[in-house]
Amino acid sequence: MLPLLQLGALPSLPALLVGLLAIAVVLLVGRLVMKVAWRLVIIAIIAVAVLWLLGMLGFQVL
Repeated sequence: MLPLLQLGALPSLPALLVGLLAIAVVLLVGRLVMKVAWRLVIIAIIAVAVLWLLGMLGFQVL
C-alpha cells in the first residue's frame, strides 16, 4: 500500500482518458499486425509443405 501512496494523486481525468485511448490504439494496431502475421505464417507453412512434397517426389525445387 505504501508504494501506491507515494505515487500521489491520480492525474486529471482528461489525461487518464488520453492514456487509455493511447493504450486502445496500440492494442488495435497490434491486433491488426498479428492478423497479418498469422496469415504470413500459414502461407509459409503451406509453401514449405509443398516444397517438401515436391522434393519427396523427386523434383529438384531449390
